[in-house]
Amino acid sequence: MFNFGFINRIKTMVSQGAAEKMTDLQFIERELTNFLHSPGRRVMIDGERYFKGKQNILRKKRMAIGNDGELTEVKNLPNSRIVDNQYRKMVNQKKNYLLGQPPTFQCDDDRYNELLKDIFDKNFLRLLKNTGADALNCGLGWIFVYYDEEGRLSFRRYKPYEILPFWSDAEHTRLDAAVRVYGVTSYEGVNPKVIRKVEVYGQDGITFLERNDSGVLVPCEPFHQSYFTVARGNNTEELNWTKIPLVAFKRDDMETPLIKAVKSLQDGLNEIESKFKDAMDEDPRNTIIVLVNYDGTNLGEFRENLATYGAVKVRSTDGSNGDVRTLQIEVNAENYKAILEIFKKAIIENAMGYDAKDDRLAGNPNQMNIQSMYSDIDLDANDMESEFQAAMEELLWFVNCHFANTGQGDYFNVPVKVIFNRDMLINESEIINDCRNSVGIISNRTIVANHPYVDDVEAELEQLEKEKQEAIEQYGDAFGGNVKIPVREGNEDED
Repeated sequence: MFNFGFINRIKTMVSQGAAEKMTDLQFIERELTNFLHSPGRRVMIDGERYFKGKQNILRKKRMAIGNDGELTEVKNLPNSRIVDNQYRKMVNQKKNYLLGQPPTFQCDDDRYNELLKDIFDKNFLRLLKNTGADALNCGLGWIFVYYDEEGRLSFRRYKPYEILPFWSDAEHTRLDAAVRVYGVTSYEGVNPKVIRKVEVYGQDGITFLERNDSGVLVPCEPFHQSYFTVARGNNTEELNWTKIPLVAFKRDDMETPLIKAVKSLQDGLNEIESKFKDAMDEDPRNTIIVLVNYDGTNLGEFRENLATYGAVKVRSTDGSNGDVRTLQIEVNAENYKAILEIFKKAIIENAMGYDAKDDRLAGNPNQMNIQSMYSDIDLDANDMESEFQAAMEELLWFVNCHFANTGQGDYFNVPVKVIFNRDMLINESEIINDCRNSVGIISNRTIVANHPYVDDVEAELEQLEKEKQEAIEQYGDAFGGNVKIPVREGNEDED
């Protein structure tokens, strides 16, 4: 009943020598179970969990040695759970550094350029930015290419820990197929129940399954469908891409989540701050107290009186005066401050980010100081940019297929360069002076492209030409319109 062609090669290798051959469905069940319990997927979930602030410190307990010599939880002591989310700061910093500005698509075909602007609109740019966050949190992000209900080419983002890919090469550049597993909340009467939906993406379309509590896959409606349909007169024809319409956007070639580099440091930072808060909360009403001739029945009553009234009664017995003293451990805030500073710097260095409060930004920093501060994040962004440019080329293949299928033109052989405009702090005055000093040495187009106030180079050049023409016309009108302005042939930029 089930026959997934993409599995044949892999299944044959894993089944060699086995007494009983696995079916296609059994193979997917086995691989899916391994994926759901794999350490790699757990790290992906940790990355997104830490980004949202759901960190391990929230499970912190105050422990003490009990009567049996084992550690037991103590619930009547201050137990702060502070989340100082430096990890989220690093993810946002790196995401916005590379993807905060819209990318530029450079090609010589103006018609193609306009078509690309319609496809890669603001909705796509937002999707790409969120996919960048997935790549940082989980090592890679996924974009699914499909046609919506109105027949428009669209893009959808999938969570990385939902996708089990089957790669055909060791470098993970060619995708044989993929399995998506995700939960959908349903109801049995008034009781909610999570159903595990499974979608198998192959060369022949999508197969829909459900996974029960035993890990067994069963078919569900609509069971199977192609990737898109095309109207042929009064009929519709189901068609498929010649590639799996899932594109992986990787953080680096090893698909390494950022959380692996800083999780222990983030946990240490949270723990130090929480312990400092605990130490500050342990005032004389709940620290170690020494009692001499206490006028009460038991320690529980003493604690209650102390918490309620802020006072206790003592008495003199056999010539001994009553007294209450506390044993306190001095909390040296400077020690905590020094450790916290070490942790925060270590997180920035291991995450390859930058410190916005760096001393090199004091006063009026020159461009060399700024570039020095950005050196680590720039190096890391180079790897991510290379992977994202390769992913955008894969995405452009589907876009070019869409243009060809809809009669908008064949652009497969038109070269396109995708440039990610990094959002770097600059010394604008210094850059403007450099642009001014470059007049006559390099072309006006290059100068305009590097000017910090220019976002759209073509629009700015058109405006400059318009203002130049208006100035010529005004100059001619000053002499009654009889003056002819000589035009020298040659490079317009030199004029």
